[in-house]
Amino acid sequence: MRWEAFLEQVQDRGRYATPQEAERAARTVLALLGAHLVGEVRAELAARLPETFALILLNPLQSAEPLSPERFVRATAAWIEGASDQTAAWDVSAVLSVAADAAGDELTARVLLQLPPGYDLLFGHPEHV
Repeated sequence: MRWEAFLEQVQDRGRYATPQEAERAARTVLALLGAHLVGEVRAELAARLPETFALILLNPLQSAEPLSPERFVRATAAWIEGASDQTAAWDVSAVLSVAADAAGDELTARVLLQLPPGYDLLFGHPEHV
């Protein structure tokens, strides 16, 4: 997926006023997500993202343990200046739903297998329960 197309979709879904806001959310969410994925799944997802975001996913923030979906949202809020848990939930869903579209159903299902229960809703794929 091209950089512009990815950001446009995140901007549209997140209803951000500027591409910079969409980019900030995407960088934060993908850095946190990368800490939760390993091996081929992380590499395959990275291959379907624009190069800059792929590098962020492949060089993630560190996480001592997998975060529950709620803690993932709180961590996102902590990294985005001025964000609340509610706005961070919006940020996470906007970015992860675009990433899921880029990944396709099969890879998204494999990504969800590496994550704690409940992430399916953040990715906008509740059928993968």
